[in-house]
Amino acid sequence: MKNLLIFFAAGALGGLATGLVTWLVGDLGITRMAGVSLAPALSSQLIYPKVVWGGIWGLLFVLPFMKSRLIAKGLLLSIFPTLVQLFFVFPRHLHKGMLGIDLGTLTSVFVVFFNMVWGFVAGLTLKAGK
Repeated sequence: MKNLLIFFAAGALGGLATGLVTWLVGDLGITRMAGVSLAPALSSQLIYPKVVWGGIWGLLFVLPFMKSRLIAKGLLLSIFPTLVQLFFVFPRHLHKGMLGIDLGTLTSVFVVFFNMVWGFVAGLTLKAGK
């Protein structure tokens, strides 16, 4: 049980980092320059779901592989929220097309990057706690 709480907390911290990076990249106009319509305002509507879902995704760290390479494991695990975002959330919930194509052709690249931020921070948090 203790490990699950630690994994959730690390994932939640990763989610917070992802929300802040997503906002910063949008605020700096990087997404706009790439032709992608992802520039959320810094608000609880951005941060709260990222923290909660980041914590839930953090539970994937319970999977028994790469136990000594937590940052690499986090980067690898970031594939799962990426796939859900690109193939379920964008087309079915947000009606932005498969891979979020309606937001711009490079949307999937940004989604991969933002989720890698989650994996890196979650893995780094777990590594620092050991």
